[in-house]
Amino acid sequence: MKYIKLITLSLLALMIAACGTATATPEATPIPTVIADTTIISEGRLEPVHYTELALNANGLISEVLKVEGDTVAAGDVIARLKSNEAQTLEAAQAKAAQELTTAYQEVRDAQFKLDNFDVPTDFAGMTPPESVAAMLVNLDKARADFEPYKDINDRNLQLTDAQKRGQEVVTGTAKIFKKALDDAWTRYRKAIQWMELESAAQNANSRLVLAQRDYDALQDPTFAEDTAGTRAALANAEVRAPFPGVITDLQLKVGEFEASGQPVVTIADTTQWVVKTKDLTEIDVVNIKEGQPVTVKFDALPGVEFKGNVLSVSDNFSENQGDVVYEVTILLTDVDPAMRWGMTAVVTFEQ
Repeated sequence: MKYIKLITLSLLALMIAACGTATATPEATPIPTVIADTTIISEGRLEPVHYTELALNANGLISEVLKVEGDTVAAGDVIARLKSNEAQTLEAAQAKAAQELTTAYQEVRDAQFKLDNFDVPTDFAGMTPPESVAAMLVNLDKARADFEPYKDINDRNLQLTDAQKRGQEVVTGTAKIFKKALDDAWTRYRKAIQWMELESAAQNANSRLVLAQRDYDALQDPTFAEDTAGTRAALANAEVRAPFPGVITDLQLKVGEFEASGQPVVTIADTTQWVVKTKDLTEIDVVNIKEGQPVTVKFDALPGVEFKGNVLSVSDNFSENQGDVVYEVTILLTDVDPAMRWGMTAVVTFEQ
């Protein structure tokens, strides 16, 4: 019995001791909020903001090559000359354009003189030539329908009685009236056609004059402006000229070689400004990019240097890249470095 009491007291003492040494529950440490990284990064390639590939506009042998790759050219500079019976120099094209302009002016004067001296019938009053043709055609169709029942009537009375002859005369007289109306309708219709042809000739002459004036002005343009370069290249096709100031980045012409028209042979680039075009922006990223948005650009070939720029355009068209739908974004760089070269790989970071 004493043994049982001893055990009971010992357990009670242990319980009291345990209660006396209990510690407080520690407070929970708050977990910091993780902010998602919304930075958009893309890869792209460097291109000049403005470049063009020139092709010959005639077949022939290359007689002169006046420039080499890397040369700087001004607008209108001759890069190469072609020897061909189909081609003409700028001077020859200018002389021909001057003659064609003179001829065009004469054609306008002649066509307008004929139109002005055309005797417009009073039936056409208040109408334009096409309107008169339409109106006279309506009259002609009516006259033809009126005459249709009488077209086989003639003046022969042969074995007819007097009464039959009198009836025949009435019918024949009516037929003559409708035939006269039909002839008059044809005359007025042909007159309307003639009037419309004269007006059409005057309009065509004026159109040819506009084109002749355009060609003449383009060939005589002393500034060799870019908007007239296409006309010069087509008409003065014995020469390859620079359409704008830039650098020759590719030249595939050699003296004595035959070249066919239509194939690019010279590339000229304006390297005073550069753009980067992306190639991997997905549909999920591109919706968060806007024109004018600032960007930072780094080039693999220029480590440690950052360049600034802005989004110039976002393409509406798409392509596929490894199963993803991607859109091209063009960035106009505001920083330029002499070490920049066409085709350099770039990493673009779009600032939010």
